[in-house]
Amino acid sequence: MPNWGGGAKCGACEKTVYHAEEIQCNGRSFHKTCFHCMACRKALDSTTVAAHESEIYCKVCYGRKYGPKGIGYGQGAGCLSTDTGEHLGLQFQQSPKPARSATASNPSKFTAKFGESEKCPRCGKSVYAAEKVMGGGKPWHKTCFRCAICGKSLESTNVTDKDGELYCKVCYAKNFGPTGIGFGGLTHQVEKKE
Repeated sequence: MPNWGGGAKCGACEKTVYHAEEIQCNGRSFHKTCFHCMACRKALDSTTVAAHESEIYCKVCYGRKYGPKGIGYGQGAGCLSTDTGEHLGLQFQQSPKPARSATASNPSKFTAKFGESEKCPRCGKSVYAAEKVMGGGKPWHKTCFRCAICGKSLESTNVTDKDGELYCKVCYAKNFGPTGIGFGGLTHQVEKKE
């Protein structure tokens, strides 16, 4: 059937898109009102759109559906979210929660309402979600997430752990790394003469 002066077909609703209302993305045309994320339905623009084949998403939903998974990729204190991605067809395996003791010693109103929180290995105080940083498989306060030797503030790029304690890579290498020629150690022992 000939296209008598009409525009292209919308990639979302398949109706004709006229030039005045057209948004183009990934070689396809959309109505301004149809240009939204296929998962969360949030309105998109040229800075927030991420296309995958014939589908368009906001950058957040695109990352959840097609981005890398695992530790260091969207997990930790910078990405606190309760979204499981079920609306994207994703299934996450959750680790089983440890059994809680039946006899709580004098629970406060707060712990009775919100549950107990994890304890920071450095200071022993409760670590809440807004201040939680994971390191060595344990929750830490942002202010306690420091090297045990030099006290330098740590990040995911420079943290190492040994025996439940955190170290910067420099202190870890000096104290636990290889020694000898080429590793910054002495090449031979110097004996003291008396």
